[in-house]
Amino acid sequence: MPKILRKELLAPNIYLFDVYAPKIAASAKPGQFIILIADKYSERIPLTISDYDLDRGSVQIVVQASGESTKKICEFEEGEEFKDFVGPLGHASEFCNMDISELKDKKYLFVAGGVGTAPVYPQAKFFKDNGLSCDIIIGAKSEEFVILEEELKSVCDNLYITTDDGSYGFKGMVTDKIVDLVENEKKHYDQVVSIGPMIMMKFVCLTTEKYNLPTIVSLNPIMVDGTGMCGACRVTIDGKTKFACVDGPEFDGHKVDFDSAMKRQRQYIDNKKSEHIADHHCTMDLAVGDHLAEKDAQDKNNLGEVKDGVEIKKAEDRFKRVEVAEQDPDVSNKNFEEVCLGYTPQEAVIEASRCLNCKKPFCVEGCPVSIDIPGFVKEIANANFEQAYKVLSLYTSLPAVCGRVCPQETQCEQRCVLANRGDALSIGKLERFTADYARRHQKSTKLDIKKLDKKVAVVGAGPAGLTCAGELAKMGYDVTVFEALHESGGVLIYGIPEFRLPDEVVSHEVENIKNLGVKFENDTVIGRTITVDELIEDGFEAVFIGSGAGLPKFMNIPGENLNGVYSANEFLTRNNLMRSFDDDYDTPVNVGEKVAVIGGGNVAMDAARVAKRLGADVSIVYRRTEAELPARTEEVHHAKEEGIKFEMLTAPTEILGDENGWVKSIKAVRNELGEPDASGRRRPVKIEGSEFEEEFQTVIMALGTNPNPLISSTTKNLKIEDWGGIIVNEESQTSREEIFAGGDAVTGAATVILAMGAGKNAAKSIDEFLRNK
Repeated sequence: MPKILRKELLAPNIYLFDVYAPKIAASAKPGQFIILIADKYSERIPLTISDYDLDRGSVQIVVQASGESTKKICEFEEGEEFKDFVGPLGHASEFCNMDISELKDKKYLFVAGGVGTAPVYPQAKFFKDNGLSCDIIIGAKSEEFVILEEELKSVCDNLYITTDDGSYGFKGMVTDKIVDLVENEKKHYDQVVSIGPMIMMKFVCLTTEKYNLPTIVSLNPIMVDGTGMCGACRVTIDGKTKFACVDGPEFDGHKVDFDSAMKRQRQYIDNKKSEHIADHHCTMDLAVGDHLAEKDAQDKNNLGEVKDGVEIKKAEDRFKRVEVAEQDPDVSNKNFEEVCLGYTPQEAVIEASRCLNCKKPFCVEGCPVSIDIPGFVKEIANANFEQAYKVLSLYTSLPAVCGRVCPQETQCEQRCVLANRGDALSIGKLERFTADYARRHQKSTKLDIKKLDKKVAVVGAGPAGLTCAGELAKMGYDVTVFEALHESGGVLIYGIPEFRLPDEVVSHEVENIKNLGVKFENDTVIGRTITVDELIEDGFEAVFIGSGAGLPKFMNIPGENLNGVYSANEFLTRNNLMRSFDDDYDTPVNVGEKVAVIGGGNVAMDAARVAKRLGADVSIVYRRTEAELPARTEEVHHAKEEGIKFEMLTAPTEILGDENGWVKSIKAVRNELGEPDASGRRRPVKIEGSEFEEEFQTVIMALGTNPNPLISSTTKNLKIEDWGGIIVNEESQTSREEIFAGGDAVTGAATVILAMGAGKNAAKSIDEFLRNK
């Protein structure tokens, strides 16, 4: 656990913490940062590493108590533990990868201000340890705000201290001292590195530009999440959009658009949290309890054959499905409770009785994980709910998840022969019922597993990783799942809102996998905390990469870096994982009166429906027609019912902002459909003269995602596609025989069930590989 070994007051409201984090200490380098979560309710705060001690297993950070979240961090005392401490993240400082002999011929000047002084220490220490030369300038308001003076003196040739009021050292700004050193003392420097407040770094760069002095700056101040999944740290570098956490945090300061970066830095200052959602509760059981009780009472009035309190009753019309109860849309669009209430036991029995038990079940062929659908449905029809769950568990590790978010209508249900004359069997709703019944009644499947003395690592606790881990555990393997976030579930927990998939359901599915013997190591960033190659060196005989595709896409149109422009990943993560809608939690989110969601997939529907619940007037803006919407029909139906508007055949061309850098409107054009493109859908073609402008305060980009390059760039000889996907064969094996991969990390953003199918296929292949090794 991230225990505080030492706390020291360095200056008013500025504290130093030594935190026990041996894995991070072992892999940390100058220039990198960590993510700190103080407690259950806190934000994810990125903080640059200011030192690390491998022998002690500690990482040092310096925190200034300026906002509510940093004040909370600074209230912690020695001996206490932070909830989460994740890292190291970001690229190390450029000089860490340079030839030492080349650096010996260069003179570096480090320029720091405020708490930015602290991360300069490991950089200068690197120079000292390698026999290199550097000078340091640090700036502070007054003498009492000067920090780490003695430590910095010990690792540099010359330390220059500047104070605004002249109470200590040189009177003036750090930029004044740069001018003094270059012009008056005739100092020569080959490289400047500046860390500190954004405004300071801007003026340092304006000053060094005059002397043609190359300058590196750290853009840690604009980061929000730090793992590359939100896109909030967008910054314009030489006219191109970069992500500070993925591409940085250090950049060529002379190419940074500081003005736009400083505006983005202010996006959560003075944030007014969304109004608390009345009557919110987290457990799905409460949402369905009244419904189940009421329906069970009705069923008892007309009992036939009864088994365990449930009437065995056949469907009156085999070709008409039993409708499932849902919240009223005018109620559901104001809360985060699950919209679909699920079947009662009686309803499930009647719906299951519609199944024809085909000799050749085409429905199974349409299932990516090949569930024995007739087998578990038959047990439901006979009210053998526990046995139905046992059948399901043989084929899937996440039945309650599949039953909610799997696109059954285009897979198993599309193949159902009943659909030839009426409604297909509600396979998804029956799967959900079975899993929910088992959870509510605390039923579990106990397997007699013969353990094998073979270790397998799974990277990512999303649907692909969880499925692979569960399957391998059933085969007897010693499995450890490594997850970057503080909660397990991947996209199931950060990407899908509770009104579609309650957190309780995901947590229960994860617990079931833990009960198989699978171990989980959260807050572990593969590629930074530890690499895939190091996992193999540590004795893991095979590795499965199921890290997903969390790097958001943007349209690359003017105005995308304005405040009020979110990636869907950031917007949903802030609400789903960090619970910004709840007043008890610290994470902020800003939602204007009118919200435009750009895109037409399930993620777009989720983002739109969340924004609606936060009180906004929401429009889906999609460049094709409704017939081409990639979202599930059910999700489109719910979005419309809840009052989401659809602007079809519409494409944004520019986002316009006000004088403070906030979104005020979008410019767009109308389209018509032309010939089909590579996706098979008709290509949208701009209608000349159709340009228009519409007022919005928030724009959410739901355009898909790509794999984060972190794992592929830190794993030797791992071949990838040009767009970043990991290349695998039909057995899910990569260019490295002991490394397997599947899910969105291979295909790009796809469905949960396809990721599960990939995880299951990989588990089978890993088993064959290790048994034949």
